[in-house]
Amino acid sequence: MKKLILSVGILSLSAFAYAQKSEVSEAKKSWDLFQAMNQAQNLQKNLENLNKGLAHTDAAIAHEKTKNTVEPWSYRASMASAIALLDTTSEANSVAKQKIAEEAILKAEELDKKGDHKDAIANAKINITNAIQSRGIRAYNKKDYATAFKVFTEITEKNPTDTSMYLNAGVAAKQAQNYAGAVKNFKKVVELNSPDSKNLLLETINIELVNLKDTTAGLATIEQALKKFPDDPDFVGTQTDIYIVRGEIEKSQESLGKLIAKDPNKAIYHFLLGETYYKQALNVQNERQKIDAKKVKEYNALTTKMTGLIDKALPFYKKAYELDPKATHTLEALKQIYAFKNDTKSYEEAKKLLDALQQKQ
Repeated sequence: MKKLILSVGILSLSAFAYAQKSEVSEAKKSWDLFQAMNQAQNLQKNLENLNKGLAHTDAAIAHEKTKNTVEPWSYRASMASAIALLDTTSEANSVAKQKIAEEAILKAEELDKKGDHKDAIANAKINITNAIQSRGIRAYNKKDYATAFKVFTEITEKNPTDTSMYLNAGVAAKQAQNYAGAVKNFKKVVELNSPDSKNLLLETINIELVNLKDTTAGLATIEQALKKFPDDPDFVGTQTDIYIVRGEIEKSQESLGKLIAKDPNKAIYHFLLGETYYKQALNVQNERQKIDAKKVKEYNALTTKMTGLIDKALPFYKKAYELDPKATHTLEALKQIYAFKNDTKSYEEAKKLLDALQQKQ
């Protein structure tokens, strides 16, 4: 009788072990069916089939006989990642299946000693990346910029060399008015040597100056930009404007003087040096407008100061025009200066040249 009981026990264990292997086989069937039919079936049917297969892996990874074999983990990673990608109806389910897939990938990589499942594991990783990206795009299109930023940031954490996702994260952050987040991500794209580096640096500087109102940060970014794009007029011009706003005219003039000494035929440097005087003149004009008309002495003193600054600006504008006669901004500046000085003849000449250039554009 003891023998019979033992035999029955062995039979039961064998049947149970077979049942677990059958769970793996059923999971495989579900995956194979999905691969063969997913294009022909609707979303609901595909999700139903994948969830059915995923349930078989639940049982397989819970049993001693199969929990340490690669097959159930590999199929689990494939099916969970596919659900994460396909399920656009439930963000929560997509995220939950992504987590299951990520756990399964780690286990499958650990158990896949021979590399038989490396392609399946790689495809599951791609599914996860695409699933996250799709969630980010959906959030952005819904104008949920904060969520989009969070999702795109998640991708950059998984793939820290993906410049497109840093760019997406930066754009979403700016739309969400997370300006610090935008600056951080745009600078990361630049760090990775994107071909759009110059435009992104200009955008970063604009955010720092306009949105964050931080001229110190703006100047620091300009210094970074000038290392990457030496003597670039766009960055030099912005640097000049910041120095003028901060009242650090000497720094701007010193910097421009060095650039002119290095490249005296660069028209923009002469123009910008003229700007350092002309914009001061405009500030003095604004100050003069606030003075009581009865305070003639103070009014005249400011007029003299303003005229002196305009006279200092004029030679640099003239030199800029001499070097680049097609620069409309230089002619516009000359026209304004001649108007200040009541030099009608020169004003009309500058206006005529400017009008001719603008008609050709």
